[in-house]
Amino acid sequence: MAGKPARPVNAIDQTRRMLSLVTYLRERPGARVGDVARAFGITEDELVSDLDVLPMCGTSFRGGDLLDIDTDGERIWWHNPAALGEEAAEPLRLAADEATALLVAARAVSTLPGLRESDRQALLRATAKVETAAGEAAGASARLSVTFESEGGVFADVDRAISERRRLWIRYYSPARDEVTEREIDPIRLVSVGHTYVEAWCRRSEARRTFRLDRVAEIRILDEPAAPPEIELRDLSEGLVQPAAEDPEVVVEVGPGGRWVAEYYPHDSADELPEGGLRITLRTPDPASLRRLALRLGRDGRIVSPQDLADSARQAAQEALAAYDAPQVPGSRASGAHGVEDGLYDRREQGR
Repeated sequence: MAGKPARPVNAIDQTRRMLSLVTYLRERPGARVGDVARAFGITEDELVSDLDVLPMCGTSFRGGDLLDIDTDGERIWWHNPAALGEEAAEPLRLAADEATALLVAARAVSTLPGLRESDRQALLRATAKVETAAGEAAGASARLSVTFESEGGVFADVDRAISERRRLWIRYYSPARDEVTEREIDPIRLVSVGHTYVEAWCRRSEARRTFRLDRVAEIRILDEPAAPPEIELRDLSEGLVQPAAEDPEVVVEVGPGGRWVAEYYPHDSADELPEGGLRITLRTPDPASLRRLALRLGRDGRIVSPQDLADSARQAAQEALAAYDAPQVPGSRASGAHGVEDGLYDRREQGR
């Protein structure tokens, strides 16, 4: 198997990947393990782990309905692809609450800005069929509505721009510098690694940059065609951000409430501490950005080394607390108390 260590598994990412993997393997009998791993941006070990789970999936737990998929280490074989064929499918039966949830979600998606008109019309036709089949249950869904947060609209615009090969204008918030910048980008692809990002060629920095969609404050699709240079797509098998060996080392100690740090950030080691804590050693090109992580952790963690960074984080925490003690002018914003979202790798993720 591949020599790269597997990155911490995110259950949501793995579920999405495995759903796509079923379709991919059905269309490619005898696919090579290495080719499939590269196609999904994962290690061969991660792929084999997914393949160990797939045989427990199927249309039911009756004999023959579970997926019969295995590998000899070089190729992947699916022995009963007909288990998911139309001839094996039973009529779909929806309970009233399931029909309501499906209809509400379908109507919400159909209102997304940037959705292709052909896709919108196809969705509306499918929704009408579900309404007819649901009968009285459809009435409850008409009294409910869902409004998507801004990322939904941003996603649709980015997806449309990629499809139509058009340039984007965005206003983008960088938590590492606590500033909003305007820039034009040529989108290349959407990627999902914990959060959803667009990988693009940034015309402001004239370099490849990755932008997190929920940090896009405003977006417009421009008439100008996107023309990113020919660049090799990065291997994301070890995550969106891959610290370099020469990056400075930082040690963080967290309590039980901060164990998520080891799942969220790439790290060199995570050693158990008494009472459920962890001592995490990681690398980052911008150690100063870890001050935000320290503020976010609060009593659940602290920076141990380097000492100057630990002192800086302590000072930032004291200033944040002092801002709450100082008299506030109505409508003003405390200087140290705004969103303390981590910016550990923002310099590498975002345009500079």
